[in-house]
Amino acid sequence: MFESAEIGRSIDKATFEAEEPALREALLEAQYELKQQARFPVIVLINGVEGAGKGETVKLLNEWMDPRLIQVSTFDIQTDEELARPPAWRYWRQLPPKGRMGVFFGNWYSQMLQGRVHGKFKDAVLDQAIDGAERLERMLCDEGALIFKFWFHLSKKHMKARLEALKDDPLHSWRISPLDWQQSKTYDKFVRYGERVLRRTSRDYAPWYVVEGVDHYYRSLTVGRILLEGLQAALANPQRTQLQPHAAPLVSSLDNRGLLASLDMTQALSKDDYKEQLATEQARLSGLMRDKRMRKHALIAAFEGNDAAGKGGAIRRVTGALDPRQYRIVPVAAPTEEERAQPYLWRFWRHIPARGKFTIFDRSWYGRVLVERVEGFCSQADWLRAYGEINDFEEQLTNAGVILVKFWLAIDQQTQLERFKEREQIPFKRFKITEEDWRNRDKWDDYGDAVGDMVDRTSTEIAPWTLIEANDKRFARVKVLRTINEAIEAAFAKD
Repeated sequence: MFESAEIGRSIDKATFEAEEPALREALLEAQYELKQQARFPVIVLINGVEGAGKGETVKLLNEWMDPRLIQVSTFDIQTDEELARPPAWRYWRQLPPKGRMGVFFGNWYSQMLQGRVHGKFKDAVLDQAIDGAERLERMLCDEGALIFKFWFHLSKKHMKARLEALKDDPLHSWRISPLDWQQSKTYDKFVRYGERVLRRTSRDYAPWYVVEGVDHYYRSLTVGRILLEGLQAALANPQRTQLQPHAAPLVSSLDNRGLLASLDMTQALSKDDYKEQLATEQARLSGLMRDKRMRKHALIAAFEGNDAAGKGGAIRRVTGALDPRQYRIVPVAAPTEEERAQPYLWRFWRHIPARGKFTIFDRSWYGRVLVERVEGFCSQADWLRAYGEINDFEEQLTNAGVILVKFWLAIDQQTQLERFKEREQIPFKRFKITEEDWRNRDKWDDYGDAVGDMVDRTSTEIAPWTLIEANDKRFARVKVLRTINEAIEAAFAKD
């Protein structure tokens, strides 16, 4: 894959100086148009052989374009904050918003290549990492991102010649890093595994561009032109992200029976049993959260359910067992302007807890396949695609040691009606009921179908759904606590 990048490509200084002004002007115009349209972000991944001009090229782009609209991030040594969370967290938090450009050094490709070259893992793990990168990029592109992936290349001969020349130059020898010398010894391995990565991840939505780095004039013009042509094409195409989803419905209920209707809503606890079991489960949770084994895990509880199903009351009973420093509650409402400028899952990645901590999501990432689907706030392609993206997201969390519990609190229509009327009569509960709550009752069946699809497609071995029969609040609260405790104990048993 690198033959054309080892032939010594170059252009003369006069040609470069003749073309540079027009290229700079066009790149600036495209950058400002990107900001004005604010329809998509641009992500530039920088990889390749050491000494091939990666840093110099990005520095030049910052000179040619407006650096205020470019965020350059490097991912080399993981911080303690990053080590305490799933690996992808460090990338998600640095994603550029719509209208901006992000340049990633030491990105997910650098990490997997360095790990394989230095024998930290075998080909099977490398292939898993490749598959994960491909899914991430597919998702980012489906959300509208424009991705450029550059591999800066030098032949083995040119790399050694560059190191020898710099080594003897007292003014420029500082430019040689330990990584340069290290890669000169592992060049063959690095290029071999690099070819494997490029071959499996160069796709129409995120292709690789291999750029020979011997001559800085050639390298600079080549990268500038690729960026310009890609930006201009994307800016001129307003329909970039429109997809054609599968046309068949997800569920065709011929017998008019749904998952939620199969629940036994008569389950209840007496007041005395409730007090005893609640105290037992709260004490159990308190002890588990203080257990030293919790240092290897984070805990996430996602609460979904019918309006007035008692999510708030269940959450209060969970947090009532804990020190406020141990947990955080994230209420999820309509996305803010900042959140709308990012891929859908960004707003949830940013709240992933560190090990030993507990985050409660009051509503969650399932809004896309529930309220956004039913209310038409996103396209059919968006919510159909979301099932796979959510499963990938949850797999990344659990692989990193996160204990994930997901609750749907279910009540029947009559119980909901009674609770709505009660809320309207009690002054301090009146804020809980809105016109939107009453409107949602008209779409009861639509929400029931959406919940059935959601559970069928995202209740997995690693992140199962727990359906809570919540007509009786006491029964629901104890079942929530018991489920969390059992999930923590199961995780400890696997350690």
